[in-house]
Parts: sequence; C-alpha cells; structure tokens
Amino acid sequence: MSVSYRVAIWKGEARYPTLSPFHPSITYPEYRGHDLSQEENPAYEGVRESFRLLGMDAGRFNTPEWNPLGEIIHPGDRVLIKPNFVLSHHADGGNLFSIVTHSSVIRAVLDYVVLALKGEGSVVISDAPQMDCDFSTLSEQMGLSILQDWFWHAYKMPLEIVDLRSFWQKEMRDGVAYSHLRMPLPGDPLGEQWVNLGKRSAFYGVTDSSRFYGADYDRNEVIRHHHGEVQEYALSRTVLSADVVISIPKLKVHKKVGVTLNAKGLVGICTNKNTLVHYQVGFPEQGGDQFPPDFLSPMEKLSIRAQRWLFDHLLARQNPLFNRVYGLLRSVYRKTLRPVVTGESEAKKRIFDGGNWYGNDSAWRMTADLTQMFYHVDAHGNWCDLPPRRMFSIVDGIIGGDREGPLTPRARPAGVLIAGEDLLAVDWVATRLMGLNPQRLRWIEWLQTHGFADHFSEISLITEVPEWLDLLSKPGRYLEFEPHPGWKNYLELDDSGT
Repeated sequence: MSVSYRVAIWKGEARYPTLSPFHPSITYPEYRGHDLSQEENPAYEGVRESFRLLGMDAGRFNTPEWNPLGEIIHPGDRVLIKPNFVLSHHADGGNLFSIVTHSSVIRAVLDYVVLALKGEGSVVISDAPQMDCDFSTLSEQMGLSILQDWFWHAYKMPLEIVDLRSFWQKEMRDGVAYSHLRMPLPGDPLGEQWVNLGKRSAFYGVTDSSRFYGADYDRNEVIRHHHGEVQEYALSRTVLSADVVISIPKLKVHKKVGVTLNAKGLVGICTNKNTLVHYQVGFPEQGGDQFPPDFLSPMEKLSIRAQRWLFDHLLARQNPLFNRVYGLLRSVYRKTLRPVVTGESEAKKRIFDGGNWYGNDSAWRMTADLTQMFYHVDAHGNWCDLPPRRMFSIVDGIIGGDREGPLTPRARPAGVLIAGEDLLAVDWVATRLMGLNPQRLRWIEWLQTHGFADHFSEISLITEVPEWLDLLSKPGRYLEFEPHPGWKNYLELDDSGT
C-alpha cells in the first residue's frame, strides 16, 4: 500500500469532555454504540472530521458503511495505539493535558479502529512513560479503566493497556531519583528486542562516547551500547509486532530536540531508556553539550563537575549506602557552599542543564535513530527496506504545550488536531502550525540528507481554515507557540519562512 502525504488540520473548540468513556454527543450514521454523552465532545467530532478532510473512504461518508480506517486496518490485525503518557502530574501545578494525550481523542480513534477490524483482531494502548510517572494515578486521571471496561462491554473485545517500563520511580526526593525508591514492573509482556543500527545510526562517527548520558545515572550502560559500530537499542516487541500503529502524540515543544510530536514521542517504544543518549556531559569547549557555550562562571562549572563526579561514583552504583552518602553530601553543599559557589544564578541556569538548548548534538541523533527503526525494523529486529507496519497519526493539539515543554509546559488551548498517514509529514505540518521552523530540527535535517525523509515537498495540506491553506509556503507564526527558553530566538519562523 502506498503511503499518502496528505495532512489534515481540524480546528474546533479548545476543550475536552470530562466524562469517561467519552461517548460522542451525536448519533453519527457509522456509530455502532448505543451510548451518547450529555456533554458536547469536540474531540470526537475532531477525529471524525480529520478523517473526512483526508478523504478517507470519501464515497461512503455520512452513511452507516463509512469505514475511514479500512484501507489501513484489516480484519485480524493487531492494532497498537501509541499515546503520549509521559507523566502523571504537572510539576508546576499546570494542566496535565498540556503534557499527555487526552483519552477523549483515544476513545474516538478506538471506535473507528473497531469498525475497521470488523470483530477480528486485537487492540492495545501502549507507552513507556518517564520513570517517575505513577501509571495508576495517570490511569485514574484519564479514566482509562472506565474506558477499558466500556470497550469490553460494547465490543466484546479486550482492550489491553500496557505500561512498557520495567520499573517506576515511586518517589523523587528533591529532584533525585534514588535507586532504592524504585518499584519493579512487569514490563512488556512480549519482551524486548535489541536492535543494533551499526553504521546506519546517526551516532556512527561520533568518536568519543565517553561523555554520553542516557536516562539514568549509570553512564557506563549507555556507553556500552553506543560506541563505534555498536549502536544498540532495546525496543518493545509489543510495538514492533503490531500490524498497525496509530500514534497520538501531543502538540508541544521540547527542551532537547525542539518539538515532541511523533518522532520524539518514539522514546516511548524503548523498554530501556538508558540506551537512549540524551546529551554529552561537559561544556562545548570540552566536547560536551550539557550547557551552551560561555554560559557558566568558573565557579558554576566547578559545581557542575563536582555534581557529575558524585553522580558517576555514588548514584550510578544504585546502592542504598552510596545513595545515603550522596544525600548527606548534597545537603551539606546546599546549606554551606552553594550560596558562595553559585549564588542565585544557578537555579535560573539549571533550566538549560542536560542539553536543554538548540546546540544539543545528541538527542536529535537518538530521535533520528528511533524514527529509522520505527519505519524499517520488524518484530525480529531485522532491517526492512519497506515499512513492516502500517501507521497513522493524529496529533492532539486541542490543548497543547509551549515554553518549558515537554514536562512543565504552559497550556496552549489551540483547538486543533493534525492527522495523516506519514508521521514525519504530520510532524512537519504541526511544527509549521506552531509557528516554528522544521528546517531547524536537526533530526529532520539528518533524515533528509540520508534519504529517509525526502518527501516534504510532496505534502498536501487540507484544512478549512483559510489563513492556514498556505501554511507550508507562506511564512508566519500561526499559533505562536513559544519554544523552550533554550531554543528561543532560534526555532521561531521569521518573516522569510526560514
């Protein structure tokens, strides 16, 4: 089946319904359910309208036979829905749904998945959240259990909801993820698949891997998996074995790669995130990308080096005794030395720590690698020239997130959904719609130059918002999302569209 590069933007109300399982408020001709909601459901309408705008099964629209996903999903398929479930709370007290995909969008997609399956096949919702996400709390806030129960009673099909992580951080103490506060989880029921991209990796050719930092304090682990022709990732077999993946990411900015959307959201298919290189420790003059150049004072640099030594020699050991030693030293430092060493400036500069700026030379490579694998690696870890799975995407931008994304963004009530078959084409359009420049995203640049994403000129945009019809060719800030502070004055589209 050839992939369409048509991308639709639906514009509607910037609010979500509140009552799970988020029934539609209108009896649409194709709707197989019997339940209707007493409250309006803009998300359901938006998903349906997105399919219509894309011309999916256009000849039967508004009839009981309309089956918009029928060309993508076949009876008997295993369909995986990949939302963004990164966290269970907004650390600054903001809107959780500026961070995670709302269940009302998922529910609408589920109804059309069932139509396409015609009673044969299976459906799973799956993601690997950040380590400190309390999945039970997230499930309650999203009404996932109610949705799961309703799905069984309505369709007599099980709806699997799978947390792909092998552990979760039950408690963070003052921002520190102590290993003795971690709880084991079952992980992916189908296990993990190791994939070595070798020379195909965007990291191949990076000569010094000694500075790599992954997603945990033990840097030796990420370095073991990324050096020379060894460029390994642990991926979810539940994801890789799906016949169809429907990605439903969030419309938000990202501190390390510019935007989240589909490509960066593929972090959630990785079962061991400490195989993902997030940044390189140190400063640019040393070969690192942890902070921008000429950003820290000599005393602040000394403080950062000391912290790194403690991470590498204490927290990385994942031992309760060393954890306690670290906690004691940290407490003494904060009470005595920090005011002298760094003053009040350190907290303001910490927002850039960890490669949270446009010069991060690591996270974009990880994003490019994840994209390659999603498009070309099968369930057995083999490289395939043609995509081994069918895919579709709907970006949830009903409430988006900007500024300090992806974890503590400002909520942006945008009232949009962006949909299409090709995930990268959807990301390109979504980035432009935010008023940001996709040509400044280095993972896109790398994929283009290596032949994986050379189709952006073929994108056909469909929308009923007149001022957005020229979005791909006409410069403009459109939704005026603000980038993360580390990307400000770099990622925004200027008047020339560059």
